[in-house]
Amino acid sequence: MGGDEEERGLPGWRVLVVGGASGMGKTRVSRALARRYDVPVVEIDDVVEALLAVTRPEHLPEVHYWRTHPEAAHRTPESVVERQIAVARALVPAVEAVVANHVDTDTPVIVEGDYVLPGQAGTNGLVRAVFVHEDSEAHVVSNYLAREPKEGPQHHRARVSVLYGRWLADQAHAVGVPVVAPRPWHDLPHRVDHLVRTGGRGG
Repeated sequence: MGGDEEERGLPGWRVLVVGGASGMGKTRVSRALARRYDVPVVEIDDVVEALLAVTRPEHLPEVHYWRTHPEAAHRTPESVVERQIAVARALVPAVEAVVANHVDTDTPVIVEGDYVLPGQAGTNGLVRAVFVHEDSEAHVVSNYLAREPKEGPQHHRARVSVLYGRWLADQAHAVGVPVVAPRPWHDLPHRVDHLVRTGGRGG
């Protein structure tokens, strides 16, 4: 990728994956980068909703799990994280199909969501990735409170997000995918863009 890509008005990638747990800031940075690159965002939550609409629990039990077991969201944070990981793994074929479609059709897109796994993207070539992780539960609680003030402080949810985020960060480090802290917020899009361009070097 190089001058030819720039001449065509395309970024040096076709799919930019922005992953991380809930409440970490990945949606915010994805939208900022989408404006910068003038590309659309595919939210994995929408892929999940589509699958829920056209399948039955017996077809994709993990994907349907939170609807068939609503009480499970209130179990121990460690138990909830185990289910989150199971759902993410069940969604791998769907996410890979979205990524492959945009590579094959040469149409750049940002793919964003909680259920994207680091192993589904590399740091070079047409598919690149970065994961956002905030390790402070207090800051995640604040993020949720700012976003959903009517819900009050969501300590359990924040604990789940931090634990799941740590697991995702460990997976990312293992496969060489860069992990970035969301704070300070004001330059997060710039830092993510730099990490993507450099393959995680100097981040």
